[in-house]
Amino acid sequence: MTEELGPEAGPLLPDWDPPEIDRTKAHPARIYDYLLGGKDNFDVDREAAEVALGLMPELRGMARANRAFLGRAVRHLAEAGITQFLDIGTGIPGPGNTGEVARAVQPEARVVYVDYDPMVSAHSRALLAGADSALTAVVQADVREPKTILDNGNVHTVLDFDKPIAVLMVALLHFVSDAEDAHGIVAQFVDALAPGSALVVSHASEGHELGKSVAARSGWKNATSQLVLRDRGEIERFFEGTELLDPGVVIIPAWRPDDELTDEGRSLDYGQAAVGFKR
Repeated sequence: MTEELGPEAGPLLPDWDPPEIDRTKAHPARIYDYLLGGKDNFDVDREAAEVALGLMPELRGMARANRAFLGRAVRHLAEAGITQFLDIGTGIPGPGNTGEVARAVQPEARVVYVDYDPMVSAHSRALLAGADSALTAVVQADVREPKTILDNGNVHTVLDFDKPIAVLMVALLHFVSDAEDAHGIVAQFVDALAPGSALVVSHASEGHELGKSVAARSGWKNATSQLVLRDRGEIERFFEGTELLDPGVVIIPAWRPDDELTDEGRSLDYGQAAVGFKR
């Protein structure tokens, strides 16, 4: 099921709470929002985050490092000439979102935001109120059903699949299990892209303290999606059909950092990231 939400729907009301949102289960996007210091989360999300933080205090730093990676990757791709972005698993929008970063370099950049959570989609709609509908769309759809995104009319209204597109799957694929064929899902998106397109992935992994990130998964045990850790080799497999940019698959803070990597940055090794170009 997909839902297209246009900017004409207007901003959110302060007491907005659509009935389709299950407030009894934590949601990854709202947990992530809490970790970043946001306010768009419920008690159940905060409780889940605090359980995970109790076992892995670095989690808040990882969330911030992941958001910073998104900005660096989008900026690099825009500077490389890419003007189209398909951001899947957008999460609750905030400063430094994909469109904001891309348009600082490419003012006419086209961006489609995709998430399966109605709360996320509605917040994206509010953020984009008044945006040029020729350059921006918000689509409610699930990455586990690639065709609902790849065949979506609103996606194709904004993005031209005959030209390079950057597909962003940032902090997304660790919520897709092997049983759901995470690697096959990514392959469908890569196959649909024109040469010169890019794939951006960040993903949770084990890290330097064996068992800590595994224990931290308990914060997600009652969430709508469970956390799946994958190692470097499994993350590299997502990039089959692309050529990895230097430095390849590395810990998230080490992917083309703006400043010299600190000891604190090196310690945030519970996730890995990379960018690849389809040739």
